[in-house]
Amino acid sequence: MLIAGFPAGAWGTNCYLVAPAAGEECVIIDPGHQATEGVEDALKKHRLKPVAVVLTHGHIDHVASVVPVCGAHDVPAWIHPDDRYMMSDPEKAIGRSFGAQLLGELTVGEPSDVKELADGARLKLAGLDFSVAHAPGHTKGSVTFQLPESAEVPSVFFSGDLLFAGSIGRTDLPGGSHEEILESLARVCLPLDDSTVVLPGHNEHTTIGRERATNPYLRQVAAGLGADDAPRRGM
Repeated sequence: MLIAGFPAGAWGTNCYLVAPAAGEECVIIDPGHQATEGVEDALKKHRLKPVAVVLTHGHIDHVASVVPVCGAHDVPAWIHPDDRYMMSDPEKAIGRSFGAQLLGELTVGEPSDVKELADGARLKLAGLDFSVAHAPGHTKGSVTFQLPESAEVPSVFFSGDLLFAGSIGRTDLPGGSHEEILESLARVCLPLDDSTVVLPGHNEHTTIGRERATNPYLRQVAAGLGADDAPRRGM
């Protein structure tokens, strides 16, 4: 399997191109702010042909380049229906005062072909088989994508802004809920095998086993404690 990732734009959003191998079709995950050039460079470098864009959630730092990327390659974008409005109205999704500082002159909107994700869906794209799990908490429509284990590679879990190495996504923006994100961690992350690779993982990938042992949020959830007992994440 080929996973080509890079941090995009001012927010350093993790964008991924995933394919069975170089020279084949691929799926693009979370082409955020200023990701277009990085996407095109990765497509050229690995000789890839995109067939779809899939989005872990609708915040502008994850979707800002969806329209140009989808338009350039005539591919659909997949997003959970609860977050679809964010592509056209990002200020509503992050708050008016916060949005005025961050959005500037960004052009926003939906691509011409938008498909909606559902909890438990299976996306068979580019020869890959993604399992979709609805994981609200960071946003109402946050989802994760998981690729199954194979003889060559362990299972890979694209967590969006649900789970990071040692931390979780922020919950103080509109639609965020600390209680819901802890429930999503318990339902979606804890059942995964220890060897499951988690992306993003900041400077290097992490695994569910490592997070189970070191991430204070997963440890609290595993211990059966509620939102009021779990440690709070800063910025």
